[in-house]
Amino acid sequence: MLQLYVDHDFLSPYAMAAFVALTEKGLPFAVLTRNLDGGEQFEPGYRAQSLTSRVPMLVDGDFHLSESSAIIEYLEDAYPDTARVLPMDLKARARARQLQAWLRSDLLPLRDERTTATVFGRKPALQLSPAARAAADKLIAVAEALVPADGGNLFGDWCVADAELALLLRRLTQDELPARLAAYADLQWRRPSFAAWRARQPE
Repeated sequence: MLQLYVDHDFLSPYAMAAFVALTEKGLPFAVLTRNLDGGEQFEPGYRAQSLTSRVPMLVDGDFHLSESSAIIEYLEDAYPDTARVLPMDLKARARARQLQAWLRSDLLPLRDERTTATVFGRKPALQLSPAARAAADKLIAVAEALVPADGGNLFGDWCVADAELALLLRRLTQDELPARLAAYADLQWRRPSFAAWRARQPE
């Protein structure tokens, strides 16, 4: 059985992306946790397997792989007979990867001020600083360009980029989001794979 190492708080957006991908593909997998605050990701055995001392890390037999985008692409190639979590169309898949890379590398003021602890209801949503507000405006502009007029999935069939974009959008309150984007984020939030991740979070 596949194994997926995630943070023990179930707050990492990157671990969530890998978890959602595995769940959507219908692959049986065990979830193991690392206490990041306690430094368990730096234990010699884990560090040697993950290379980057980070979560998520996928274990597939004697193969170990960290970094969520690499894990997702590996799952697509290694298990081609399961449900796809990236678009089949070449250009749509490239756009999805572009979006994923951008969400991971930009918008830092927003991600710092509205962490996933806020998204999952463990911290209040405080007023944004000007820098975070500018990042939020950039996020909204990109989302408005990509989310279909009907509020459906980005590329027709659902893909993991939908989950990742929705998680970023939910760092903003309903009042801070255009109605169409709020509805899109809520639709993704109700997806069973998303709910399965939230159900594992400690009380």
